[in-house]
Amino acid sequence: MLLHVNEPAELSKELLALNKPKGYLVTRSDDLGRKTVYELLPEWAFTEGWMPIGRLDLESKGLLLFTTNSKINHALTTPKNCIKVYEIWVRGHVSDEHIAEALNGVQSPHGLLKALKVEKISTGGAKTKLKVVIDEGKNRHIRRLFGALKDSKFGTPLKVLELSRISIGSFNLDIKSGEWRYLLKDEEKTLISHLHKT
Repeated sequence: MLLHVNEPAELSKELLALNKPKGYLVTRSDDLGRKTVYELLPEWAFTEGWMPIGRLDLESKGLLLFTTNSKINHALTTPKNCIKVYEIWVRGHVSDEHIAEALNGVQSPHGLLKALKVEKISTGGAKTKLKVVIDEGKNRHIRRLFGALKDSKFGTPLKVLELSRISIGSFNLDIKSGEWRYLLKDEEKTLISHLHKT
């Protein structure tokens, strides 16, 4: 993102945001030669050690923050410390009972998986679009949470077909897929200050 000299907005030196498309691994390198998120960032992001804050799996997309500051990384990934919001498409009819189960939590080999909030946005055919809010991020948290629930009509597990992270804390995704930008200093301050209120 280019700023003109007369623009007052000051850029963060600590945080940058990427809108990750599907098909990119959140890792510095891959033995199988698959695409990584660093291919979408300038070369200096790799060489200067900008690290992703949290993860999005290969098939997931949306907001990914990077930092070189380990304290910020830790603060944003500590459970209960930071709200993350996702929009997902689920195969199957998501009922009020499913939503109640997701809010109460489901036991899994990875511990208790639960959502803070689940809101039904729309339905299309045998699919349901949801907005899901969580405050921790176990590996494949949302996919496993809904995969533990059964479609009442067919008895098959619900399956997350699409997953997109749209916000982390106070910062909302506002860039096109595959693009990145620095956070503004004000955005960084707001994001960090909100951590202490959650």
